[in-house]
Amino acid sequence: MGTEVAVDKEANGNLLDEKKVKVVFVLGGPGSGKGTQCANIVEHFGYTHLSAGDLLRAEIKSGSENGTMIQNMIKEGKIVPSEVTVKLLQRAMQESNNDKFLIDGFPRNEENRAAFENVTKIIPEFVLFFDCAEEEMERRLLNRNQGREDDNIDTIRKRFKVFVESSLPVVEHYESMGKVQKIDAGKPREEVFGAVKDIFSPIDEKIDAGKPREEVFGAVKDIFSPIDEKIDAGKPREEVFGAVKDIFSPIDEKANKNV
Repeated sequence: MGTEVAVDKEANGNLLDEKKVKVVFVLGGPGSGKGTQCANIVEHFGYTHLSAGDLLRAEIKSGSENGTMIQNMIKEGKIVPSEVTVKLLQRAMQESNNDKFLIDGFPRNEENRAAFENVTKIIPEFVLFFDCAEEEMERRLLNRNQGREDDNIDTIRKRFKVFVESSLPVVEHYESMGKVQKIDAGKPREEVFGAVKDIFSPIDEKIDAGKPREEVFGAVKDIFSPIDEKIDAGKPREEVFGAVKDIFSPIDEKANKNV
């Protein structure tokens, strides 16, 4: 799903070894269930979950010069520059032993997106977009037990407005590149994860290499057989084309469903 790209590993001015990573942006309105599903993806598919907000808070807590600068900007009501956040994300990827990352709630706007691509030279594998009606997200936020101070009706609706105005253009940008996987996040949690699994399973879960050799090879055959065995080119031209259509139709139908 997409092409692996190299992160330019540079920390404190020192050139480090290149590291090839896969990045998936996870976007959705407040209350769309991103956090819950990110935890499921981490558990089932071995991705590392990165939250820009968590990284900013951790940097502040560290007491570093960078953290003090971030804290002062927030206190003064200023917006932390996109490049600062991007470099925290980049450092987290560089320092991780993993090569697959979910970046949650980022980029929040087009400026974030441009900064991420310019600094890291990474184009995401795809954007996992949790699409959910505002009424449902509002109901979830008001009912949840996290006790967040901003979970009141006025601030919730302001957050919806910010998401629509700032983050949806990011989704639309990647949609124009064919890089958005849209999930109906208004369904029950289990059904939502079922849809998520359908996206991640073909690459990350289809072969269980811990099984006996014969079973592993059976799984490998299941992947390659539809392409390599399905067409008997010795048949008449019309029948051969019928077999070709059988392979390509599921791809085209799936694409049409996402339009």
